[in-house]
Amino acid sequence: MKTSLRRFQDAFIDALYGIESTHTKSLVRQPGFSVYRNTVFKGTTDGLIANFPTIERLVGSDWLRDAAAIHARVSPPTDARLLNYGTYFPSFLDGFEHARDMPYLGDVARLDLLWTQVHCAADEVCLEMNTLAQMSATNLGKFWLTPRAASRWIWFSDCPAFTIWRLNREELEMPEEIQWQGEGALLTRKAGRVHWQAASAAECVFLDACAAGSSLARAADRASEVEPTLNLEQMIIRLVSAEAFADLDSRRPLHKPITRVAMERP
Repeated sequence: MKTSLRRFQDAFIDALYGIESTHTKSLVRQPGFSVYRNTVFKGTTDGLIANFPTIERLVGSDWLRDAAAIHARVSPPTDARLLNYGTYFPSFLDGFEHARDMPYLGDVARLDLLWTQVHCAADEVCLEMNTLAQMSATNLGKFWLTPRAASRWIWFSDCPAFTIWRLNREELEMPEEIQWQGEGALLTRKAGRVHWQAASAAECVFLDACAAGSSLARAADRASEVEPTLNLEQMIIRLVSAEAFADLDSRRPLHKPITRVAMERP
């Protein structure tokens, strides 16, 4: 059973978002309450804007502030650390009426969200190339590759979101025309800095399989189903060079190690 203080705290938070109760009617009528409410919304909005710098560059500060204010009212933070705020903002942009002429916006926001997740992830020892070089192909297939906590990837089947995101994140000029096709991205952290690179559909499927606990051999089979001409050796070298994996393990993972924002995509 909730204590009276807990009930009041819950009612107070509800009142901030326009849901009044008998416990807060007199409180809401006080002039200071509206000041407090505005301060909360400003902090929430500012936090959301800070977490999506690429979106701000694409749409401008005023547009993003208006969108963030609307989102903050329908999806307030559940964590006091505003650096973690914005999990549902990409989906919000997917359905936002004023973003209809920018169907890529939600996917670009997903990449901003992945950047933050990679930036904040725990440190882990990464798999090094010389470890692989010492193993035969037969033995290697019996091992499990586990993506590092600081590895995120996503595949966009119908949108060049990574190209749009990369050009704006790097503050480069957008070309007059962009080839409208599916593409993927891999974000990792190298030497304390977030690193990004393009990822193929096969690479994303391979990483999905590894994260789900498949052996290297099984993950390779899954990737080859997507891309029959895949050069497996080159793909693994590319991913290991990006520091996408934790150190090699001959034991099968007991559980899926990573929950990715890609799972939120409709």
